[in-house]
Amino acid sequence: MENTDILISGAGIAGPVLAHWLRRNGFNPTVVERAPAPRPGGQTVDLRGAGRTVIERMGLMEQVRALCVDQRGLGLVDRRGRLTARMPVELFDGEGIVSEIEILRGDLADLLYRASAGEVEYLFDDTVTALAEDADGVTVTFENAAQRRFGLVVGADGLHSAVRRLAFGAGDAHYRPLGGYNAWFTVTDRLDLDGWFLMYNAPGGLVASARPGRLPGEVKAGLAFRSGPLAFDRRDTAAQQRLLTERFAGAGWEVDRLLAGMARADDFFFDSVGQIRLDHYTRGRVALIGDAGYSPSPLTGLGTSLALVGAYLLAGELGAARTAGTGHRAAFARYEELMRPYVTRSQELPPGGMNGYAPNSAAMIRLRAASMRMMGRWPMRGILAAQFAKAGDIDLPDYALLAAA
Repeated sequence: MENTDILISGAGIAGPVLAHWLRRNGFNPTVVERAPAPRPGGQTVDLRGAGRTVIERMGLMEQVRALCVDQRGLGLVDRRGRLTARMPVELFDGEGIVSEIEILRGDLADLLYRASAGEVEYLFDDTVTALAEDADGVTVTFENAAQRRFGLVVGADGLHSAVRRLAFGAGDAHYRPLGGYNAWFTVTDRLDLDGWFLMYNAPGGLVASARPGRLPGEVKAGLAFRSGPLAFDRRDTAAQQRLLTERFAGAGWEVDRLLAGMARADDFFFDSVGQIRLDHYTRGRVALIGDAGYSPSPLTGLGTSLALVGAYLLAGELGAARTAGTGHRAAFARYEELMRPYVTRSQELPPGGMNGYAPNSAAMIRLRAASMRMMGRWPMRGILAAQFAKAGDIDLPDYALLAAA
């Protein structure tokens, strides 16, 4: 690996973590990001299992804990707002649906960016438009910046990855839809959450949720629904919000207030629910990490863990290969060998999948609440504990100790 310049597309979670560890391993990473700055806002994400270990090895856990959102757990509510079931944070020792460490995605992304910004070049408001690979490297064409040369290119640019499209083929061949759509946004209406992440199901496969933000009066809202494939423009926010209003108007609970707040939100996000499935996470001199390579979908709650672990392993294996003089192909092969079993287990959906998350009928909604009330007892406790334990189901090499040895 004579050319140690590595381009990373995407400055969300995986990209800055990869940049941090590449820099520690003697590489010269550059991060390009479509947005004009680190993206603020977003919903809470959890740190659990091996993902938590990566943050600890970066020396950032104290800062993460200072930014944590205080939540009591998950509660299901009915049309009138009455609790029908709840899962406190402590039920699964802080590793349940709502984990002990919950942080807003924007807060985590900003923290990771600042941890690497002093040593890493960031190109904001730009994206990759073409890749030309040869035996010695990759010539990258950008939308705005001048053409540049890199030894390797890594796609950390999410579900709709530009790098994946350019290197692995266009179209949706790698995308597996799960039969639903969801939206996330922030509202400032004072809902009576009492510290709980509240979720409401309505017949027709509708799901509305609200959870406390980090700032006073801030509520992180979600709207999701089951549906077959829908054609929509990802850039047309107004049309997406009209679709949600038509689906959810009059659904009950606090849904109408959430819809009203949605129209004023400046962090609205809408997309289909699905997974990325690839036979390989690398091709030539290009690798994929995080949602770009193996999005597990929000239903699993393991997207952040996969992003953190994938970035850590890829950087570590590249560093080890550089030290051993074995080249990037050996590093890529080892990255896939370590990552594939973890991804496979993490992409397994919770019991019921989309059906369990968004039941169609009133009877199934009542059954879901009854199931949650049983989650602290056998056999449901064991089933759920196994799902949550997947986040730690990998032994992370300590590359610092290996290098010293």
